[in-house]
Amino acid sequence: MIDLTLIIPAKNESESLPIVLENLKNISCSVIVSLPKDDLLTINSIKKYDVQIIKQVENGYGSALVEGIRNCKTKYFCIFNADGSFESDDLYKMYDLVKSNDFVYASRYLENGGSEDDTLITLFGNKIFSLMCKILFSLKINDVLYTYVMGVTERFNNLNIESKDFRFCVEVPIKMQRKKYSYSSLPSYEKKRIAGIKKVNNLKDGFLILCEILKLFFLKK
Repeated sequence: MIDLTLIIPAKNESESLPIVLENLKNISCSVIVSLPKDDLLTINSIKKYDVQIIKQVENGYGSALVEGIRNCKTKYFCIFNADGSFESDDLYKMYDLVKSNDFVYASRYLENGGSEDDTLITLFGNKIFSLMCKILFSLKINDVLYTYVMGVTERFNNLNIESKDFRFCVEVPIKMQRKKYSYSSLPSYEKKRIAGIKKVNNLKDGFLILCEILKLFFLKK
């Protein structure tokens, strides 16, 4: 998978990220870690690893990913969490699928998928937002907020993603659908994060995601 780069957004992940990078050492791909420039603890924790570090120009989860993917030099990219929750073995399955698709989405809600980290609130929110995207945009993804996504780098850059925060999660698939890019899904099991706490604020980020869905629907942007 030498034509694949993992894009790892990181913020205050000094405990978990070195473990994640250690587990990825035997996978033949490039790695970009995108994080706030003042997160020196995380930066110092991964100095021994052969990764490219991108210090964000703008703050936010979406900014970390957009800036990371813009620096990707390989044909394919894959968003990979710094908290240890993603199953690395799924990378091989996603890589096989992306050769015949523009994007591949992992899903916790397909048969043989699951999660040790989902709560009733996040499960309900994700189901609602996934249903909205299905109804409003004919999007055939049942786990729209789960950003374990692999894709063609050039296709992603053509989407002109603007979200600097967690609105990124819905802006990407909606714009992908409008571009009529091909995509597929496969089941994945989300593991419990190694350390720290989730960065998502259920109420605030949920409201922003709802607003983004409605904005993209009504403005046809």
